[in-house]
Amino acid sequence: MDFFSVAYLKGLAHTYLVPFAINLVIAIFVFYIGRVVARLVVKTLDKLMQRSKMDASLRKFATDLAYGLLMAIVVIASLERLGVKTTAAIAIIGAMGLALGLALQGSLGNFASGVMIIMFKPYKIGDLVKLGGQVGVVEEIKVFNTVLITPDNRTILMPNGQITSASIENLSAKGILRIDMTFGIGYDDDIRAAKKMIEQVITSDPRVLADPAPQVAVAELADSSVNFVVRPWVTVADYWGVRFDLTERLKLEADTQGISIPYPQRDVHMHQADKAA
Repeated sequence: MDFFSVAYLKGLAHTYLVPFAINLVIAIFVFYIGRVVARLVVKTLDKLMQRSKMDASLRKFATDLAYGLLMAIVVIASLERLGVKTTAAIAIIGAMGLALGLALQGSLGNFASGVMIIMFKPYKIGDLVKLGGQVGVVEEIKVFNTVLITPDNRTILMPNGQITSASIENLSAKGILRIDMTFGIGYDDDIRAAKKMIEQVITSDPRVLADPAPQVAVAELADSSVNFVVRPWVTVADYWGVRFDLTERLKLEADTQGISIPYPQRDVHMHQADKAA
């Protein structure tokens, strides 16, 4: 190798290789420091969310998302230091993010609804609720869905987007529920005696609350019966037990006291036409 070749190679190394090596070292340093800073930021963010008592699943999702965004910035900064033109790469990543967002818009909607549910807490785990026409006890609140256990022990996963787009009924919010029942007697029965009987049956059950007081009143003069509304108040846990027991005891007590519970009936009057006509 002659003198000019050696000189050319030295010039080439000085012009390209040395700056590239320096930039490579700086890029690695930027990446390392950036990753350390990203971890510290995410760790601090996680502690702040823990202090605010944010839901664990939402907290993990937020920290993972924050770490991913910070690391994307670190990688772009490192590539820029190496002289890589990242403008096109950023545009491609943006287009991919848009396409992914459109493809997952249903899931993103469920996520946004899950964040709202976790933040505003219209219900909590253990509450008896009515969501999207389904009644059940909340077993778990996730970022994308809510898990319900129905009275017949079925597990239902309700998408959070479907929940927040309709009315939410929290039956446990006040701790007590009113049982709405209708009790019919015959028109020939004594209304006062029937009302007294109903009140005695209700108040004799220790699970029925004295405050608010139960209501017994004549509500309707129907086609075949005189209908009473029977509205006792109970705790959420006692609702179905009291409802079933009262229905049975009212029927038995009505039979004992000779109070009829009529069934739908129709009077038919026969008129015989004149044969000559």
